[in-house]
Amino acid sequence: MSFVSHTVETAPEGSKPMVEGARKKFGFIPSPVARIAESPELLATFMGNTAAFDRSSLDALQREVVIMAIATRVECHYCVALHSATMTRQSVDGEVIGALREGKPLADAKLEALRQFTTAVLATSGGVSEEDMDAFFVAGYDQRNALDVVLGVGTYTLSTFANRLTGAPLDAPFEAHRWEPHHTGRNATA
Repeated sequence: MSFVSHTVETAPEGSKPMVEGARKKFGFIPSPVARIAESPELLATFMGNTAAFDRSSLDALQREVVIMAIATRVECHYCVALHSATMTRQSVDGEVIGALREGKPLADAKLEALRQFTTAVLATSGGVSEEDMDAFFVAGYDQRNALDVVLGVGTYTLSTFANRLTGAPLDAPFEAHRWEPHHTGRNATA
C-alpha cells in the first residue's frame, strides 16, 4: 500500500492550514508534507518542533550539521537533498556540504565536534560517554547546546522516519542535490 500524497483539498481538516502554509513557503507542497498530512498530529508536532529547533541555541549552520548527521545515518534521501539545497542557498562552503553528505570529518574543529556529538547521541540513544561529552564541551559547547542537539535529534527523527515510511519521493526542486545512501546493510528503500 502506498501512502497518499495530499493536496490542500484532500488533506484531513486538521492538516489543511499546514499544507497550505508549506505550499506558500515552498511554492509547492513538498512530498513529505503531502504524505504526513494524513496525520495532522504528526505534521503539527514536526512543524512545531522544527520551529522550536530553529529558535534553539545552535546557529543555522550548526543546526544543519545536526540534521545532516541524522539524515545520513538514517539514510533519508529526501532530507539530505533538501538540507543540501538549504545550505547551498545559505552559501555554505561546498566542501562542508560534501563532507556532511558523505559522513566525513569536517575541517572546522568545532563543527566536527558537533557532528561527532550528534552521532554519539544517536548511537547511544542519549547515553553519551563522559569522554564524548567532555570533547563536546572542550570544543566550546555548553549544556544547553547538548540538550538542543537532543531537540534536533527528536525533531528530525520524526521527519526522517516518516519520510522513509511513506516513501516520500524527491521533488524536482531538490533533484540537483539527489543523494543515495551508501549501502551499509540497512534497508535503504526510501
